[in-house]
Amino acid sequence: MPDVARTLTVDLGDRSYPILIGQGLLGSADLSSYVKGDRALIVTNETVAPLYLERATGSFPGKAVDSVVLPDGERYKNWETLNLIFDALLEKRHTRKTTLVALGGGVIGDMTGFAAACYQRGVQFIQIPTTLLSQVDSSVGGKTGINHPLGKNMIGAFHQPEVVLIDTDTQGSLPPRELPAGLAEVIKYGLIREPAFLEWLEDNMAALRSLDAVAMVEAIYRSCACKADVVAVDEKEGGLRAILNLGHTFGHAIETFTGYGTWLHGEAVGTGMLMAADLSCRLGYLSADDLERVVRVLQSAGLPLEPPADMTPEDFLRLMAVDKKNVDGALRLVLLESLGKAVVTSDFPTQKLEETLARFCSRVS
Repeated sequence: MPDVARTLTVDLGDRSYPILIGQGLLGSADLSSYVKGDRALIVTNETVAPLYLERATGSFPGKAVDSVVLPDGERYKNWETLNLIFDALLEKRHTRKTTLVALGGGVIGDMTGFAAACYQRGVQFIQIPTTLLSQVDSSVGGKTGINHPLGKNMIGAFHQPEVVLIDTDTQGSLPPRELPAGLAEVIKYGLIREPAFLEWLEDNMAALRSLDAVAMVEAIYRSCACKADVVAVDEKEGGLRAILNLGHTFGHAIETFTGYGTWLHGEAVGTGMLMAADLSCRLGYLSADDLERVVRVLQSAGLPLEPPADMTPEDFLRLMAVDKKNVDGALRLVLLESLGKAVVTSDFPTQKLEETLARFCSRVS
C-alpha cells in the first residue's frame, strides 16, 4: 500500500460508500469485496486501456473480469457509444449480479454509471477515475448520463457507486491540458464553500501543477470531502447541491457551442466561474479585489480566462436557456455572495447579465 493515503465516506445511510485516495492504489488495493457477484465488466477507453486495464483487472482477485474498450473523447458521450456497453454485457451474458467498473475520466464514469443504472433495471458499479477532474468531481455523488446535441448531460440518472478508488499516480500520464482542467473543479470548492481551502490553493498551486504527491492527495481529499458533505445533504440536487454547478451554465454553453471535446470541461467551467464572479461583482456581492483574486487563482492554474472569440452574447443566452437548473423558463445561475459562499438564484437584473456577456464577448466583431 502507498505511503500517502486518505479515506473518507459519502454518507447516504445504507447506500454510503468509501472514497480511497493515494499513490499506487490501482492494482494493489483489493476491490473484490465490492463486487457482490462473481463477475465484473471494466469499461474503459482506447487511451486508458493500454496504460491501466491490466492493473485494474488485478484489483479484483477471484472474480471473472471482462472488459469493453470505447473510443476516447467527449464527442462519444452519446447513445451510440452507450449501446456498446450494453452489447458487451449481453454478448458476455452478464446477469443483474454483475458489477460495472468505470476506468477512465469523466466521460467513462458518466456513461458506465448510466449503463449500470439501466442494465436489467440497475446493477452495481465502481468508479476508478484516472483524471484529476473526474477524481474530484464526476466520480463522486452518483450523477451519470450522456450528452444530447442540444444540451450537455441532459439524459441520465442518479446512481451511486459502491466505492471510488483514486490513484494519484494516473495523473502522470495525462496530456498537459488535463491538469488545469481538473484544477478548475478543485478551485470551485474553495469558491463555493471553503474559503480556507481557497487560501490553501493560492499558496500551493505551484506544488499542484508540479504533481507534488502530498499536495495532490490533500487537494483531492478536501475537494471530495466538500462534495461528499453536499451530496449527503442533497443527493438529487433539490437545493444545496446545485451550488456545485458554479460556472457550469456558462461553461456548458461554451462546450455546446464549440462542439463537445473542443474545450475540455474544466477549461469551460474555469471561464464560466470567472464569468459568474464578474456578474457577482456587478451585483455588488464581490468586491473588485475579490474578483481579482478569482482571476489570479484561475490564471495560476493555467486556465483560459475568456470564452471562444467568435461566441456572442446571443449564443450564450440561447444555450444557457437549456439548463437543468432553470425553473419555469427562468434562468437560474450559481453566483458568489462572497468568496466561499455560493447561492443559486434567478433574482438578478437581465441587464447585469448582459453586461457580463458583453464584457467577455467584446472581441466579437
